[in-house]
Amino acid sequence: MNRIDCDVLIAGGGMAGTVAAVAAARQRARTLLFERHGFLGGAATAGAVGQFVGWETRAGRRVIAGIAEEIVQRLQALGGSSGHGHFVMSTGHRMDRVEYDTEILKVVLDEMAHEAGVKVLLHSHLAEIGRRGRTVTTASVLTKGGVIEIRARLFIDSSGDLDLMARAGAPFLGLGEGESLQPATMMFRLGPIDFAAFDGMSGEAKAKLAARGVAEGALPRAALHCSRVPGTDDGWFNVTRLAIDAADPFALSDGEREGRRQALDAARFIVANAAGCSRARLVAFAPQLGVRETRRIAGLATLTADDLRNGAEFIDTMALGAYPIDVHHTGDANITFEELGRDHVYALPYRIAVPQGLDNALVAGRGLSATHEAHGAIRVMPTAMATAQAVGTAAALLCASNQPAAALDPGTLREKLRSAGAIL
Repeated sequence: MNRIDCDVLIAGGGMAGTVAAVAAARQRARTLLFERHGFLGGAATAGAVGQFVGWETRAGRRVIAGIAEEIVQRLQALGGSSGHGHFVMSTGHRMDRVEYDTEILKVVLDEMAHEAGVKVLLHSHLAEIGRRGRTVTTASVLTKGGVIEIRARLFIDSSGDLDLMARAGAPFLGLGEGESLQPATMMFRLGPIDFAAFDGMSGEAKAKLAARGVAEGALPRAALHCSRVPGTDDGWFNVTRLAIDAADPFALSDGEREGRRQALDAARFIVANAAGCSRARLVAFAPQLGVRETRRIAGLATLTADDLRNGAEFIDTMALGAYPIDVHHTGDANITFEELGRDHVYALPYRIAVPQGLDNALVAGRGLSATHEAHGAIRVMPTAMATAQAVGTAAALLCASNQPAAALDPGTLREKLRSAGAIL
């Protein structure tokens, strides 16, 4: 068996994992990132979400910057995004967003990781974890060249489903009474679309058409939500809905099949009925389902919806957020969308990234320690990137100081983040 040593090992190269890796490597930590796909980006590329939402308050105050904003600037420089803009949701709410080209985003992430000195292993899957007491010792990764045993000083789980934490025996949060995992979505790409006509449909007209689609069984979700691929007349549609536990391999496999079936039906309905779509055809399904929620770590602190609503302050704040509480339901075609104030900002503490019972592990991405309701707000990718920059920076600091994760000085972390352009 091949063996590799590093300072920081990161499991999962989605937006959170890539940002965490870049942040750690820029702090001079020897950083290794492994990812199961042949490219980075996770939900943004493999899931083809097509847009980043949640950069600012409704009043326009920006709360996310740092490496996340650098990614936007690089996308723009390569023609992969027109930058920050706004759209009106199916709920009638005005939301900020950055639309992007998924293929150009792959190149941007490749270049940023390479420039930072991150060693990247693609086409690689977690096999086993070694643990001694409160310490994770090794991760065995299945690659094209066989199994590689990786020894690291600090492990970051940014796999979304927290597979590394599960194999390490870390504790997770459960669902409360009446709660269920948010459903997954199979994104699909249609084009060409006359966006002047499509975007010219009134909110009421779109809502009526979406409701009709649900009634006829063609749309699983009462929405016609679409993000345009920059520089094209194509759009990625987010209208399907899969009520599965994506951490279950059989449920995930069934969900991929059902997602494509739903997407084909939805695409045909949209082409036949939506303004500006009569000439469109189905261009592509996303390479994988977009998963909103599976496991959430039980951390040293757990963020609650009331923390968000009340703007709770923390001594170890590592990032800010402003995205509303957005919970998709499994029992109907609607969502709960709770805005928290026109200029409302909330804080995310470092402790929600530190799993209970482990001294040398952190979590980045949508698996942070938060209640189901709070998770509905902080799961979006700009917030995930902001927290991931903090987690990657923290990992490098912990390696340099040889401290357990719980002992990190929050003042030092915040100073490093500010110097790297983060908003705190």
